[in-house]
Amino acid sequence: MKAGYTLNGRYRIVRALGEGGMANVYLAHDLILDRDVSVKLLRLDLRDDPNTIRRFQREALAATELVHDNIVQVYDVGEENGMQYLVMEYVEGTDLKAYIKHHFPIPYQEVIKIMEQILSAVSMAHKHNIIHRDLKPQNILIDEHQVAKITDFGIAVALSEHSLTQTNTVLGSVHYLSPEQARGGMATKQSDIYSLGIILYEMLTGTVPFQGETAVSIALKHFQSEIPSVRDIDPRIPQALENVVLRATSKQPRDRYADVASMAEDLKTSLSPTRAGEVRFTPSEDDNGETKVLPASAIAAISEIDHPEETAQADVKSAAKPEKDKKKGRKFHRHPRRRKFIIAGSVILLVLLGILLGVGLFQPRMTTVPKVTGRTETAARSELVAANLKVGEIHKVSSSTVKVHRVVRTEPRSGTQLRRKSMVDLWISTGPKRFRMADYQGESYASTAAKLEALGFTVHRESVHSTSVPAGKIIQQSVTAGKNVVPANTEVTFTVSTGSKTVTLADLTDKTKAQAQSYATDHNLNLAFKYAYSSDVAKGHVIRQSPGEGAVVHEGDNVTLTLSRGPESDSSSSVDEFSVDVKIPYDSGSTDDDDSSNNGSSENLIQIYLRDQDHSLSSVYKQMTITDDTQVTLPFTVASGKDGAYKVVRDGHVIASDNHVTKN
Repeated sequence: MKAGYTLNGRYRIVRALGEGGMANVYLAHDLILDRDVSVKLLRLDLRDDPNTIRRFQREALAATELVHDNIVQVYDVGEENGMQYLVMEYVEGTDLKAYIKHHFPIPYQEVIKIMEQILSAVSMAHKHNIIHRDLKPQNILIDEHQVAKITDFGIAVALSEHSLTQTNTVLGSVHYLSPEQARGGMATKQSDIYSLGIILYEMLTGTVPFQGETAVSIALKHFQSEIPSVRDIDPRIPQALENVVLRATSKQPRDRYADVASMAEDLKTSLSPTRAGEVRFTPSEDDNGETKVLPASAIAAISEIDHPEETAQADVKSAAKPEKDKKKGRKFHRHPRRRKFIIAGSVILLVLLGILLGVGLFQPRMTTVPKVTGRTETAARSELVAANLKVGEIHKVSSSTVKVHRVVRTEPRSGTQLRRKSMVDLWISTGPKRFRMADYQGESYASTAAKLEALGFTVHRESVHSTSVPAGKIIQQSVTAGKNVVPANTEVTFTVSTGSKTVTLADLTDKTKAQAQSYATDHNLNLAFKYAYSSDVAKGHVIRQSPGEGAVVHEGDNVTLTLSRGPESDSSSSVDEFSVDVKIPYDSGSTDDDDSSNNGSSENLIQIYLRDQDHSLSSVYKQMTITDDTQVTLPFTVASGKDGAYKVVRDGHVIASDNHVTKN
């Protein structure tokens, strides 16, 4: 698999970590949880082999049952395009085999520390009645903090799965194989303890106890030869520590530790001064003097390596004829042929019985997870019970493709081989995922629309001019903020500001004040007035404007008009001219949702009334909109000794007034 490929839309392959006989292992990155993981992918040439697939699935089943700090955790199991895969914890470090090679000799305390972690993990597996059957340094990872983690439960098996030996089948690595496995016997917890003893031997000596040209010759040594003394290689090793190796690797399972916890307890005190001078462990006499007989499968294997003297030792009983058989004359010569037929017939009969019994034991204990996706929870429960499975935890999950209250998926997935009465978890649909609508007023329309469309919304736009909201910003939304909706079924319309509308000013000279105010209202302009004497322009008419005719302004801009007071007279000298500054506060509360006249705007409409020589409180002096606190300057022209007045109205409410405005 190439780097960069994303498995199941989630695990992006980074690089290859290693290749095995059954699967290849890759470093990958979990895009959802943002962490590195190991992905074990069944080799393409084996994906159609049912036995390999079953073994691969058994590894997933065995590992997922075990949660321990010293066991590599399995996160996910799946299949894509016919490829079976496991997603596991990524351990950054090396395996114990390489660790021994690069760090030997390893201090005894460190050896015990690592072994205690391994023993703790195996003890956990044994408590779940799971035998690893392939314990070896290559299947033990050591991270940078010297934490050991056991991996590869590919040939692990639960004790309840079988009770017969797999004829002519030897599982596990031969250098760490127990004698009973070498004979083709059934692996037990004591078989794992034997392998643990060999691992301890290798950590203490840097090598395995038995070497040979073929796997068969090494297996025979496990069966026939005593484990070499670790003290012969390193005399500094305490006898108590060697005794742990000797007891764990005893030929007879009954002479080994009763369980892994006992081995751990013995190892823990092996360097204690109180155990100095301990005598060498010696296993009990085996078989009470009975003759050992290798099974036919072992004899056939031994014959392949052309060692006739070892073959002769395989069946001592057949070589030792009773003396009375030699005295039977010619009848003696007929016995060997007859015995061969009897032995051959017996072997065939036993094999057939073993096969029939094995099928009878294995087949009923395994079952297949049925496909219940899309079914109601009740129907799914019935099908699982019919398949001799139990319903585990019920999880609720949103789904846009599966109807409410129906099964989205199961864990383990459909088609997986499980032991009868195993638990299967169900994920039940709660319907499409709902989205809580946010308040997008004031947000950019472009980015908001893109985000919502990516979620599945249908987005519409309505454009309006606004003097208070910048162009491109959202003024209103059709779906209320806080409402939970299904994106795929929801249309939302945004009212978007295009900014202020531009106005080309008309010629307002010689217009009356009322005409000018009407023009300003129609074009949303704010007027400001000045006054001057003029003998050419009638009183109350516009003398001049600023900006002038033809100027382009925006809605809401100010236009200043100078109005005529008429010809200047002698009485003009008795007139006082002054100005007053008034601060107008902005009120955000005046734009409540129930005020339809505002259309979602955040503006205040301000109207100012003046009373002086040129104005009356019955007519608007100035009209404007504000979006913040604003200060205005009000000009007054009053006869000497007289006073003026003003009134400020905000959104129809008088907020300020003064009926006695005089020159200071």
